[in-house]
Order: sequence, then C-alpha cells, then structure tokens
Amino acid sequence: KVVWWLALVLTVVGAVNWGLVGFFQFDLVQYVLGAYPLAATIVYDVVGVAGLVLLLALLQNANAAAEEIAIANKSCFKP
Repeated sequence: KVVWWLALVLTVVGAVNWGLVGFFQFDLVQYVLGAYPLAATIVYDVVGVAGLVLLLALLQNANAAAEEIAIANKSCFKP
C-alpha cells in the first residue's frame, strides 16, 4: 500500500511538471536540479517507474472487476 501511495504522489508530481512544461515551457525538475543532471535523470526515471506501477495496478483492478462481472453474469443467467 505504501508503494501504491508513493507511486501516486510521484505520478502526480510528474503530471504537474509536464503541465508546467506544456503550458509555460517551465521544467520544474530541471529548474530545481539543473546543476545536477544525474539527479534530474533519476527523478525522471523514478516518476516513469511510478507511472508503470500505477498502470499495472489499474490493469490488475480492471481484470479483477471483469472477473467479478463475469461471475455475476453467470449466476444471474442460470436457469
């Protein structure tokens, strides 16, 4: 659960940064860590991994929900 929350926070931070880049051409990560390019790269990588963690969690939840719906449909339509 801690990993999920950490992934969520990092993904939101990444989304806000991309919003700043898109709307204002301002990269907050580069602004804060510009003097440390390796640190900026690590931040980008960690945010990317966090996004993948959330994507996998979303897909797992979608599969579980689809299975529950299939089970419910089978029990509802039994003669």
